[in-house]
Amino acid sequence: MADLILHHYAGSPFSEKVRLVLGMKGLRWRSVDVPVILPKPDVVALTGGYRRTPFLQIDADIYCDSALMCRVIDRLHPEPPLYPDGVAGLAEIVAQWADSSLFWIAVPYTMQPANAAHLIGDAAPTYLKAFAADRAAMNPNLRRATLADARAALDAYFGRLASILADGRPFLLGALPTIADVSAAQSVWFMNRVPATAEWVRTHAAIDAWYGRVAAFGHGERGDLSSEQALRVAAAATDHAPTHVEPGQGLAAGDEVGVVPTDYAHDEVVGQLVGLDADEIVVARRDPRAGPVQVHFPRIGFQVKARALPKDSA
Repeated sequence: MADLILHHYAGSPFSEKVRLVLGMKGLRWRSVDVPVILPKPDVVALTGGYRRTPFLQIDADIYCDSALMCRVIDRLHPEPPLYPDGVAGLAEIVAQWADSSLFWIAVPYTMQPANAAHLIGDAAPTYLKAFAADRAAMNPNLRRATLADARAALDAYFGRLASILADGRPFLLGALPTIADVSAAQSVWFMNRVPATAEWVRTHAAIDAWYGRVAAFGHGERGDLSSEQALRVAAAATDHAPTHVEPGQGLAAGDEVGVVPTDYAHDEVVGQLVGLDADEIVVARRDPRAGPVQVHFPRIGFQVKARALPKDSA
C-alpha cells in the first residue's frame, strides 16, 4: 500500500486532528512540513492553488480538507473505526460542529494579542505583519467575536461538552472514540498551547480528562520527507484512485471546472472533472514538477462550477 504523506505544520489545529487519527489507528506515515504563510510553491504544485493546511498525499492523489482526509484514512485502515455502526451519523454531525462553531471561537480566542508570544515566540515584527496579512487575505469578510462574546460562547460550548461527559463515558459518544472526539480535541489542543487558556481548560475536569484520553492516541509512527521528495513521489506514480462522475450532478466527466471553498481561503483550483458524487469532487490537473495529479475535495463545504480552463493550464 502506498505511503500516507501528510503535508502539515506543527501548530496547525486541523493537522493535529489528522495526526490524532493516524495515532488512533497506529499508522506509519510520512511527514512534509509546509510553510505557515505564502508563498507555498510546492504546495501549489500538488494542489493547484488550495493552500489550507493540512492536505494528504497518496502517490499522485491529493486529498484536501480534514473531513475528507479522515474518511479516506478510515476507508483504507478501518480499524478501529472513526465512524462506528450505530453512531456514525451523529459522530459526523458533532464533528462538523466542532470543526466550525467550536473551532472559530476557541482558536481566535486563544490567538488574542496577549497570547501571541506563546504561539509565535520571538518572531520578527516583519514576520508577524506578514502572518497577519496572510490570514486576513484568507478571511477578508470574517467578523470575529469580541473577547467577551468569545468567552461567553466558550463557556456555553464547554458546558455542553461537560454535560455529555457527565455520565462518566470515556468518549463523547460512548465507550469508543469517533471522528467527533478528534474534531473537538483539536481546539482543546490549541488552547493548551497557551498557559492562560490551558489553565482555563483544566478548570473543566471532565473535559480535561476526556482530552487526555484522546491525546493519548499519539501520532503514530512518523517519518520525515522533504517537499521535493513528495513532488517526486507524485511524478513517479503510474495510476490514480478510481473515480467516476455520477449522473444527474449537472456536470459531465471531462468538463473544465473550478473548485472553491465556501467558507474561507477562496483560492480556486482549476482542472478537468474526473469525479463527482454526493460526497466528493475530483479534478485532474498537470504540473511541470508533480506531473498528472488528481485533487480531491469533499462536496460539503466546496463549490464546483464549470468554467473555461486558462490556455496556460492545459
